[in-house]
Amino acid sequence: MASTALLIAGCATQSAAQVAATKSASTGGEQATKPKATPKPIPKGLDSSGALDPFPSTYKPLPGSTTAIVGATILTAAGEEIDNGTIVFAEGKIVAVGKDVAIPDGAKRVDGRGKFVTPGIIDIHSHLGVYPSPGVQANSDGNEATDPNTAEVWAEHSIWPQDPGFNRAREGGVTSLLILPGSANLFGGRSVTVKNVPSTTIQGMKFPGAPYGLKMACGENPKRVYGSRSRAPSTRMGNIAVARRAWIDAAEYNRRWSDYRAKVAAGEAAGDPPKRDLRLETLAGVLNGDILVQNHCYRADEMALMIDMAKEFGYKITTFHHSSEAYKIAPLLKEADICSATWADWQGFKMESLDGISENAGILQAYGACAIIHSDDATITQHLNQEAAIAMGAAARAGIPVSRLDAIKWITANPAKAMGIGARTGSLEVGKMADIVLWDRDPFSTYALAQIVYVDGGIAYDRTDPATHARSDFDLGRPSLEAKP
Repeated sequence: MASTALLIAGCATQSAAQVAATKSASTGGEQATKPKATPKPIPKGLDSSGALDPFPSTYKPLPGSTTAIVGATILTAAGEEIDNGTIVFAEGKIVAVGKDVAIPDGAKRVDGRGKFVTPGIIDIHSHLGVYPSPGVQANSDGNEATDPNTAEVWAEHSIWPQDPGFNRAREGGVTSLLILPGSANLFGGRSVTVKNVPSTTIQGMKFPGAPYGLKMACGENPKRVYGSRSRAPSTRMGNIAVARRAWIDAAEYNRRWSDYRAKVAAGEAAGDPPKRDLRLETLAGVLNGDILVQNHCYRADEMALMIDMAKEFGYKITTFHHSSEAYKIAPLLKEADICSATWADWQGFKMESLDGISENAGILQAYGACAIIHSDDATITQHLNQEAAIAMGAAARAGIPVSRLDAIKWITANPAKAMGIGARTGSLEVGKMADIVLWDRDPFSTYALAQIVYVDGGIAYDRTDPATHARSDFDLGRPSLEAKP
């Protein structure tokens, strides 16, 4: 009986193998594959693609010509100070900079003797356009203070390009700005980078290809705004808890879209895509590295907490703004490669700024950390060169020498890096945008004035040529601001 059972089992096994071999032969030795699923087309406006830009830049550079500024002291913001130097630019780009530079035939020569040349100033913290002049309630569009998380709003949708502040900033040598929402919320919304040129639309100012930023805030502002309404957050621990909850939601949203796209790519049945959520889309953009975090934060202990939260969820903080106590954690900021945008001497106006000191930027510089001087103010932005000089002087009095080569980076190369545009502007190097300022003297002098401001090689402002003195529509019809002969 046992032999018979084994024989039957063997025959059954052999029969199954034979069947498999027959199937294999009939399909050419390959297993049959299922036809790939055809995904449903996603209706217009419902695709949460990180590359989607529904409000693209229409910026066009100002007209310019091949130009050589000759005989100036050039602060490149790339580690050089060139005495009696020449810089040549054409078609919107820098083509040569140095002492012995060949000047192309037909180039326009500008006498730079006794003058200084720097990159265009970049203000990394501006509310021009969203809090424009005149400063009335009808124009107050910088804070969507309706929820602690308004990551869905975009500053560019509030910007009034006719804000006269843009013209005043340009007269002070500012060629690019990061326009941010306010800091009432933990997540205030997206920032936008602009070229400081006259325009009737924000798209006409929008810096082509510049990454978006996410304005975050910690500390007093969110807890004061929402605590006064008897809702969370009302404490600093509430700030962190609400923010962590938002990041958890964003990570889950990111996962759902990733899973959906993976199924579509594999030809599997993916079903309907997740519903698009503008708030979570911005946070997911941060998690994916497409949107840079610009974090309003004053106290050292809170900056350290924000760094830990960033590690927990796998994103990077690009810049701490205001950062009055950055000097207390300079080594930590250097290690984390986080810039600190601060003021020269604006401290003590509320509790979290009480330990602010004018040596802040100098101490950061001494530790090799990334220091930036910003404005957060429509007046300060007009003289950021002098704000940097104030910070230089404070550092020197504390025994921290800061050279012009270092200080010029605080208002040019370093903000460009922190805004994600450092490969294109912020320093005077061949191939970069010809965003250039010709100063009548050392730009760190109290008396320094911007003589000519070039944006992409075109003259955006010439102090001696009234034709380049842009006037906002708001100013039209008002008494002339020009000096009388």
